[in-house]
Amino acid sequence: MVLFRFQEFSLSAKETFVISTTDRREIDSELYKELVDGKTLHLFESANQKLTAATEERIEFLPHYHTLVQCGMYEYYASEGQKALPYAFAELIDNALSATARNTGIRRIEIRLLFDESQGGPAVVVMDNGCGMTSKQLNNWAVYRLSKFIRENSIKSEETGYVRPDPVPRSLNSDISYFGVGGKQAVFYIGQSVRMISKPAGSPDVHEFVMSKEDFERKEMNREDIYTGFIRNRKPADCSHVSESEEQFLQSIVMEEKEKESFTAVIITGVQQEHVTYLKDNFNLWTRELAHTYHYYIHGVHGNDQRETRKNDHVSNIDIQISLVERSPRIPRMMNLREVDNDMQTLYINSSFSTFEFKATGARDSFVEGLIRYHPFLYDQETYPVDPYALEDEDEECVILNSEARGKRPVFECFWNGRLIPYTTVSEFEWCARPKKVGAVPLECYNRISGVLFANDRFQVSTNKLTFMDLELQLRDSNTIFTRVHNGQELRVNIQREFTNWLKECHERFDKQVMFQGFKGSMTRTDVPTKRQQSPWAIFQAIKWDGKTYKKGQCVKSVKTNPVFVGSIVHFLLYGEHEGDVYATGGYVQIALEPKELYDEVRIIPISKIDRLAAATTIKKKIEDELAKLPDQLRVTWPEGNAWAEDDARPAGTLMGPIKVEILNKKGDSVSRLPVAGTTKKLLIELKVIWHSPKGDVQTNSYIGAHSSKWEYWFKSMGNLSKLGKYTLHLQTMLNDNSASEWAGKRLPNYTLNFSIKEGEAISFVLGVISSPVHFGVPFSIHLDFRDEFDYPTQPPCDIKPQLECSSLELSYEGIIFGTTCVIKNVRAKGKINHQNKMYTVKVHIPGLKQDSQSLQIVLQPGPPHTLVVFPDGDVLSVENRTPANFRVEIHDEYQNITTHPKLSVRCQLLGAPDLPVDVVDCSNTGSGLLLTKPLLLKTVNAEQILTAKFNIPNHRTVACVERKLRVLPSSRISRLEVYRQEEGSEDVMVLQNAERIDWTAGDTLGNLRFRLYDEGNRLVSLRPKLTTKIKVNWTADINAEELSQGKLPALSVPSQAQREHFYLVSFHDQHTVNFSFIIVPRPDEPERLRVNLSESTVKMGEILSGNIHVEVVDQYGNKTDCLNAEIVKTMSVSADGLDKSALAIEWQASSGLLSVCGVRFVGGSLGPRELCFKYQDMKEFVRIEVTAGPPVQIKLLKEPEMPLQVVNGQGLDAPLVVLLCDEWGNPSPDQQIAIVMKTLSPQLKIKSSVSSLSVDSEGKAYFILKAISGPKGEHQLEFRGSFSRNGIPGPVVKLNVIPDPNKPVELSIEYDSAATLCAGDIFPVFTVVVMSEEGTPVRTVCPANLSMLLWKGTASGSYPPSTASTLKCSKRKHTEKDDCFCFRDKQIPELAGQYVVQFVLALDKTKHLWSKQILLNVVPNKAVKLAPETPPLTPVVSNSNIRANRTLLDSLNLKIMDQYSNAAGEGLDGKVIVTVKGTGDVVLPLFENGETSVSYSLTNGQTLITDLALLENSPGVDGAEYILQFNPEIRQTSVTIAAYSLPFRFCNDAEHQKVIVTLSKKKDRLSQTVLMYREVFETSKQLKSELECQLQDATHKLNEFKAELQKSGFNISELTMVSLLLFALFINGKKAILTKMENQPRRKCSIPDPFKGSPKVLGKVGHLAQVEDDDAAKVISWHILGDMDCVVTETTSAAKRIYDDTQGRQQVIPLETVFWRPNDRPLPHIRNGMLLFQPIGNPVFVKDILIFPEHVESCNKVFASLLGDTILIDDLDSANHYRRGVVQNKMQCPTLLTRQGERIRSNGKFGGLQNKAPSIEKLRGQVFGAPLPKEYNRTQHQMELLQQCRVAMQKASEVRSEYNSHLEHLQSPQMKQKQQELQQQEQELRDLEGSLARTPEQMYAARVKRGLEPETPEPSVPAKRARRKTRKLGTSAVL
Repeated sequence: MVLFRFQEFSLSAKETFVISTTDRREIDSELYKELVDGKTLHLFESANQKLTAATEERIEFLPHYHTLVQCGMYEYYASEGQKALPYAFAELIDNALSATARNTGIRRIEIRLLFDESQGGPAVVVMDNGCGMTSKQLNNWAVYRLSKFIRENSIKSEETGYVRPDPVPRSLNSDISYFGVGGKQAVFYIGQSVRMISKPAGSPDVHEFVMSKEDFERKEMNREDIYTGFIRNRKPADCSHVSESEEQFLQSIVMEEKEKESFTAVIITGVQQEHVTYLKDNFNLWTRELAHTYHYYIHGVHGNDQRETRKNDHVSNIDIQISLVERSPRIPRMMNLREVDNDMQTLYINSSFSTFEFKATGARDSFVEGLIRYHPFLYDQETYPVDPYALEDEDEECVILNSEARGKRPVFECFWNGRLIPYTTVSEFEWCARPKKVGAVPLECYNRISGVLFANDRFQVSTNKLTFMDLELQLRDSNTIFTRVHNGQELRVNIQREFTNWLKECHERFDKQVMFQGFKGSMTRTDVPTKRQQSPWAIFQAIKWDGKTYKKGQCVKSVKTNPVFVGSIVHFLLYGEHEGDVYATGGYVQIALEPKELYDEVRIIPISKIDRLAAATTIKKKIEDELAKLPDQLRVTWPEGNAWAEDDARPAGTLMGPIKVEILNKKGDSVSRLPVAGTTKKLLIELKVIWHSPKGDVQTNSYIGAHSSKWEYWFKSMGNLSKLGKYTLHLQTMLNDNSASEWAGKRLPNYTLNFSIKEGEAISFVLGVISSPVHFGVPFSIHLDFRDEFDYPTQPPCDIKPQLECSSLELSYEGIIFGTTCVIKNVRAKGKINHQNKMYTVKVHIPGLKQDSQSLQIVLQPGPPHTLVVFPDGDVLSVENRTPANFRVEIHDEYQNITTHPKLSVRCQLLGAPDLPVDVVDCSNTGSGLLLTKPLLLKTVNAEQILTAKFNIPNHRTVACVERKLRVLPSSRISRLEVYRQEEGSEDVMVLQNAERIDWTAGDTLGNLRFRLYDEGNRLVSLRPKLTTKIKVNWTADINAEELSQGKLPALSVPSQAQREHFYLVSFHDQHTVNFSFIIVPRPDEPERLRVNLSESTVKMGEILSGNIHVEVVDQYGNKTDCLNAEIVKTMSVSADGLDKSALAIEWQASSGLLSVCGVRFVGGSLGPRELCFKYQDMKEFVRIEVTAGPPVQIKLLKEPEMPLQVVNGQGLDAPLVVLLCDEWGNPSPDQQIAIVMKTLSPQLKIKSSVSSLSVDSEGKAYFILKAISGPKGEHQLEFRGSFSRNGIPGPVVKLNVIPDPNKPVELSIEYDSAATLCAGDIFPVFTVVVMSEEGTPVRTVCPANLSMLLWKGTASGSYPPSTASTLKCSKRKHTEKDDCFCFRDKQIPELAGQYVVQFVLALDKTKHLWSKQILLNVVPNKAVKLAPETPPLTPVVSNSNIRANRTLLDSLNLKIMDQYSNAAGEGLDGKVIVTVKGTGDVVLPLFENGETSVSYSLTNGQTLITDLALLENSPGVDGAEYILQFNPEIRQTSVTIAAYSLPFRFCNDAEHQKVIVTLSKKKDRLSQTVLMYREVFETSKQLKSELECQLQDATHKLNEFKAELQKSGFNISELTMVSLLLFALFINGKKAILTKMENQPRRKCSIPDPFKGSPKVLGKVGHLAQVEDDDAAKVISWHILGDMDCVVTETTSAAKRIYDDTQGRQQVIPLETVFWRPNDRPLPHIRNGMLLFQPIGNPVFVKDILIFPEHVESCNKVFASLLGDTILIDDLDSANHYRRGVVQNKMQCPTLLTRQGERIRSNGKFGGLQNKAPSIEKLRGQVFGAPLPKEYNRTQHQMELLQQCRVAMQKASEVRSEYNSHLEHLQSPQMKQKQQELQQQEQELRDLEGSLARTPEQMYAARVKRGLEPETPEPSVPAKRARRKTRKLGTSAVL
């Protein structure tokens, strides 16, 4: 080979050469072995020889095999914290669905999980019965990222390119095997190796291909081609290549190939163990996720609607079977995804009641089918489904309280080609978003919708099919069209209106909410323990719920209450402020228990506890059954048979009684007590007799009867009833204790008897009064009142005949009426009245009475109308037309007396002509009257006319009518007016007709008008001044009276406008009016000028003015003339500045007679008004047109900021971004149709803004306020674009540099000694919590009070603790601890051993919390100290009888070794337990069975079971003595000492004695337990009292300390004497107002932006670190260091470098750790050794000494010492020069001098010039040190803080004092005293019982016999402990 090389390059044997690689490595034997074919080598004379020409080297850059092997890990580990295995399986199912897409039958897909290691597992097999793959297709599958669009197939029949499937509903086209990456990612994520086995349809061969990570590693090690392999082509069921020992399961899979026409099997081996564990433990979870992903492929278009009864036209033929096989004997698990019924889509479908379908259509055939489902509120809960496997809240950092239905979850799940894309959701669209204001639909309804979007393949998804790339962006594009789909038809309607109507309909039809009706106000509930929830509670009268109405007063039954009760509704309660009817999801009802007679109690329960199934009859029956026990009625009997019936009338003095009374209930039983539990209420009966006298009721008798077992209730006879009238006997049931007649609001049974006492026979009479006056002929009556001998009114005799007598009158009557009184009826008087009001005497005589005569006086008046008389009574009466006629009328009665009568009116009607008047005269008061008719107004009276006047009385038809004749003559009044025109001196007369139209020249005068007057007879009336003054015209008020008297009218000026007609009127006004009118129509005058009419006066620059401009010629008055024609177009001209005449056009419009000008357009020039000139002949006209900005074509920033803008993550920009919409010429365009859209070009950048799209204002500006900007650290871009319709307007791009927020907590880092052993009852190790910021640094601004530690027993509960968790507060920080750490120390470990969980939480605000991870803690038992049972047994009692049961001490007792807290602590302790018997004193001890004194039991692992322990038969022992069983543990570990357990027992000699002792022992045990509990109660109360006393002392002491500090701060402490919390609030608010006023006062501020302040290790910019009080000093100092004012000061160099990098080096920084600083306390230069070198002037001072540092004082001293050095400030320039001269003359260096006037003398002595003169403070543009707040501010702020602390302390002291007093009252309450008495009583009983047990058997037996004769005493009650303090839970307040 060497010779070949020499020959190739023609080298001689003597020449030396070097062969090297391209990187100059010489080829040696080792390197030669590494060379491969194709390697480029260099041949040099020496190793350092330079290249004489360029060379090329061939390389290969195939990707590393990790690209394929680890692609799944990279894709799925980014799965948002979820387990990605289901989505890896989904990739394999996608391939199977694509392969089976053309199957006509069942599309079967199997996933087999073979986890039987004995069969070669674990392995995962995915099989389908699809079309299979050829070897070429199998090769394509192996190529990474070979998508379906570019791959080639070997089957010739297939099309060469990819063909998109036809659209199908829901895009269920199975076209989801897409990118060529999913299968490889999935198999290598699941395992380490994959075997592909496939048989294509119609082929006899099976193709098999293996790809594994192990093979790749082998090839790389052997330097073989990585991406090469072999496809094995074999016959079906050929398993010769399969290793029997390693992959036994593979053989069975291969053997299944025989019966298959086509298939594909994916066999994955090397499955990771964590995947195996997950698939086993979470089988239901991940299969549910797969069922969710392929829900619509499995169940069809309509999904898994389990309620659907109609035929489904879209039934799926896809069958996905999953099986999990484990090692025997475990049973394989099978799951068909069609059987999963709890995936989210199934839950959504089956809990919805209505569906809203829509479709969104975009560009490029992209469309989305959408569904919105409604999940109503039913009765008392939301039906919106909750994911059973989801956490409580999707946001791990925040807790959102009281979320309703969907809460903050997105509305839409998104599907692509029918399969779920799990990590993409769409929150909502604008048309279905929850509105900001309440409309027709309640806001909570928007949280009851769920939705699903079905996108086709025009939308891009990520390669792992976990997220959409552009779905939401395209859907929110303005070009996307949303349409409603109803019954399969698309409707182009307003989608928002349709959705709102649908949602409203769903709410009205399906929501079963509670409707509260009849609002009655609000109330406060004191029964609610939480004070803030005690008010307001709205009161309602009724509710509508579940189709039923519950009203006030309705009886209902409770359910799920203890006890169940019935009652009537008082009212309904709903928390919150409400008015009127309102819907709510729940509330409370206040119920008055029924029956009220037995239960005087009101309860409040939730509305949901009303029993809706209880029938009204059931409730009524229960109430009636209870009421039947109450007293219902009284039964009254008369023992002597003299019963008085109701309304009996008895003579006076009649005896009443005796009376017997019984009280009965509804059952008819006699009762004498109220049947009320717990009380004894006897009943009495009260008897009263009431006389109903005319003056009122008078009680005549009153008795009270008590119950007697023999006579019930008995009342004696009463004989004092003598007065006439009605009486009432009352019997009333009363209560014995308080004499109340009512019980529970209802009256007790009563009895009432009404009777009367009547009068005797009549002996005299009295005449009744007759109402005056009496009329002649009108009947009247005379009343007779008869009396008995006691002068009582009585009945008259039946046979009386009265006689009537009166002088000068004739009297008669018809008869007599008998009744309560006697009446002489229809008495009549006849005669003539001589004079009015005469008095007549009438005498009445009745024979047969003792007093038989009486007289009375009456007054008589005329009778009713009878005759009408009219005067004059001649034949004919003459009257002139238009004048009235006069008549006199009289009305007479039957006896010719003039009479009066109500409504007596005489009517006169004229007959003989039309429209004659009717007149009426009223004669009601006088009987006569004068009738004056209305004037006669006959239309034409040229001669005499005869009329008839008819008189009658309308209300008295019986009076005859009267007629008179009238002769009517013509009238002489004016009746006609004539107007005519006659020129002066001319005889021609032009008579005008009434209402005539006259054409006359506009603006001319119409004169020489005259008039004539005619009367009714058409006779000319001569003009007299008296008549002509009554002439009026409507065109002028100035009328010449002299000319009128001559018949002349004033001249008429014709109007100048020829636009309409004008009406003119001449009238004569007398008693009537005569009118004459005519109409003048003005006609135009001669042409005078041009008139231009604009239809639009505004035009945009560059656009044509809309509408036409009309030009016309008008006269001098502006009236249009008709002189224009088509020829004038040529002579008309139009001109203006900037007018584009190329588009101008002038046309003649013949129809309107106008010139039309169009095409007016302006180009260039300024905006504003333009003059447009029109010229025709010598006439010109100018019009003004407003030119506005042209169509917008560009968007600009109003002020270009320095890019990029620096912003802290999560914060916003200080100032809004203002963009300007401009036209082509740069003019601002206020076009509000253009929407300027703000869009982020970085997808990771999130911006919170008030609006993302905004129209411009009237100035063309749009203001975008960026409230919050969040995103990854670095530079991002924000673009502004305009959009209108489908056109876009380009805009600027703003660069934003996002800096992490150092103060935003994102994580809680917990540190503690995890290796420490946690013993029960000990102290926890210190837990150190560090709050980490977004930047990764600790947050120091956290309040320790917001940090809490929660502890609970059990296991981890997800992300949040259970409600029973205990809350522990953060400990106070020590001086030695860091300020960024928060410690929880000295927290006691629970006394109960077991597993506990600790979690820490930081309260960010009222609703959001940051949670740490849950930490599992194992609390182990403490040191073992005793042997004891878990439950103490009862005291055994045994005897030495021959029955073994009586001798058995213990059947079974489990003893354990425990610590001091009774935790089992004996693990690992073995030994034995020796049981012995102990006694007191020298007594005989009983023996165990077999005669032993002790028994041994084994102790294993700290536990022993004592079983079957019995005494010896006939064992010795003292009868009745108490012995002790001693259980002594003996532990093998000698170092452990365990206390023995003792159990007392009683020994007896016989069975009878044993029974007595057993009974007494049980009672003693119960008493002992009760006494112990009582003592615990009193001990707890005592401890609580002591604790409250200490708290009260501490609170009072703290309050006094704060008051002392307030007094020191200058606050008047006397104002706080007896001050209330309200006044404290007033004081604090006053201080706050003062502080706010000081803060708002204008003062100097530094306006340099400082976005870096607050970052870790950053102090801020120099200009913000210091403040200067004096303005002049601030100006000159700021100017002096102007170049350093915006320099950022950091603590470390790394922080400075971070800012430097973030700003690309544009920000100057100074790290403190690099600043050299030495404390310098040197005096001013003019002072040496404390002595003045010279006397300075001008008040010199170091500049650094007048700076005020609000914070970081030490660091600021260091910074400004380096910036200012020893610079001195002095008053003026002269003083400065004087000072410098003095310093230099003393041989000292003088530093730079600044003057308050703004001059500077440098340290080298130079001054003067602009560079040494400070400008005005305004020119510094905010780069000046700010002024500090007034000194009073700090003092006021300190006082306010002390007042706040004092208020809190006072409130605390008040609460503690209130609680202390309440506790003292409780201790002194009757309940506590009763408990003390009970304790003493039971202690005495216990002592007595112990004494009884100590007696001799004979004494005990005697006592037993005695007690057997007494009733058994009840068991002692167990006292209830008083609750201490409830555990404080997160989100709730502590309740005492």
